[in-house]
Amino acid sequence: MADEDRIGRASLFLASGTLVSRLLGFLKAIVLAATIGVVGSVSADAFAVANGLPNTVYVIVAGGVLSAVLVPQIVRASAHADGGSGYINKLLTLAFVILGGATIVATAAAPLLTMLYAGSNEQILPLAIAFAWWCMPQIFFYGMYTLLGEVLNARRSFGPFTWVPVLNNVVAIAGLVAFGAIFGFDPDGLRDVADWTPGMVALLAGTATLGIVAQAVVLFWFWRRIGLRYRPDFAWRGVGLRTAGRLAGWTFGMLLLTTLAGIVQTRVLIVASSHGASVAAFDTAWLVFMLPHSVITVSIATAYFTRMSEHAAVEDVGGVRSDFSGAVRGVLVILMLAAVGLIVVAYPFGAVFQTGFAAASAIGNILIALAVGLVAFSLLFVVQRTFYALNDTRTPFFFTLFQVIVFSAAALLCLALPREWIGVGVALATTVAVLAQFVLATVLLRRRLSLLDGRRIFGTLLRSLVALIVPALAGVALLVAFGGLTEGGYAVSSRVGAIVSMVVIGAVMSGLYFGGLWLLRSPELRGFADPVLARLRRR
Repeated sequence: MADEDRIGRASLFLASGTLVSRLLGFLKAIVLAATIGVVGSVSADAFAVANGLPNTVYVIVAGGVLSAVLVPQIVRASAHADGGSGYINKLLTLAFVILGGATIVATAAAPLLTMLYAGSNEQILPLAIAFAWWCMPQIFFYGMYTLLGEVLNARRSFGPFTWVPVLNNVVAIAGLVAFGAIFGFDPDGLRDVADWTPGMVALLAGTATLGIVAQAVVLFWFWRRIGLRYRPDFAWRGVGLRTAGRLAGWTFGMLLLTTLAGIVQTRVLIVASSHGASVAAFDTAWLVFMLPHSVITVSIATAYFTRMSEHAAVEDVGGVRSDFSGAVRGVLVILMLAAVGLIVVAYPFGAVFQTGFAAASAIGNILIALAVGLVAFSLLFVVQRTFYALNDTRTPFFFTLFQVIVFSAAALLCLALPREWIGVGVALATTVAVLAQFVLATVLLRRRLSLLDGRRIFGTLLRSLVALIVPALAGVALLVAFGGLTEGGYAVSSRVGAIVSMVVIGAVMSGLYFGGLWLLRSPELRGFADPVLARLRRR
């Protein structure tokens, strides 16, 4: 029980940092939409392509490899006489060398990489390349942030990794406000590509990169607080890096597959640019979709992952199974509400970024198509992390290969749709592929663990479904009352109306849902609530 309470407190702390960061991320997206538009904006699509490239390249080179390999290896290295410090310094030095080389090569190849995603679209390509020159240095600092943060997580210092993105968002928002004040805001995305000057490109893309730099560098301060010091160490032999490299090989292949799917996605979406919801609109809907996943799933899974790795290190399969079950049930309780809630308030959410029923519904329809697969997407994350804790990166490669094949085939079929519906089609393709991948991955994990504690997991799912009936009906009734489904309705005609509508609908649905779970005596809800109630009683 003490372990569960500790994980509950850690999850709540992680979630609070992620929530603040994500709320600021929403504010940044709103300001960005006011600055360059969303639906039908060539400028927004060009920036979305360019600003997404660094993250894509980073993920190929090291992103998931670090997450999949780093924590389990550091947990094992902590048994060394120096507490793993020597191993950490060697691993980070190697990673920084790889990241630095990748950043230099990717920056030099920015035009080619941009063409790979944007194709030969004459409207978007020149501006996207100009943005990419400024965005590519983000690769190195994304890697630095992940490396330093994962080491902190492995040492059970969970807070900094989730809280420092707040600084990133503050810097980026300041840059966007400065851009709007100097060059003017363009909420409808009417600015022509020819109107962009080098100074405009530098301010918009440069401040986006500066935010990534800030969130990475500040983690060194938190390292010092827990007694870590980074000293470059190029003696990479004899510390088990070969094992890490073997594990990373399969993850690298998995990320290459994911990147190929990303290229297919962008190339399909770019066809709709200037005709309807395209890359920028999809990215905006994805930002909303990722909020509950980032705040809830990642926080819970991160808190469990270190303990799961410890159990796996001593071959305690029962402990791994128990950790998996606890993470899944904790995610299910909240993500079920989040998925239904996003579907209900999808149009008001769209209106937060771009008002007017046509634009709001274009973003909202993509969000609805994505939200259908939210629970499976989040549970898949837990399944994947469980394989990583077991030092198995080979199996995730194969179920990711399956997902990429399903998604790519479905996404290419979307080219036959009318251009204004291509974005929704790609979102549905994403959901179908995620659902198929989740089923396959769960079957494979069950074979590995023999059992998955299915009875308790099913009980949690059943309680959540029963508790959702009244909140879902109430949410739809309130959406209709606020005019969220009609042209000129309060919920979609202004940003204030959209936010007010979402707050009211969200509060009512949450109150009814959690009240229902409390009456149903949900142990997962009580596990989250007990640390909070205990703290309130002490006060």
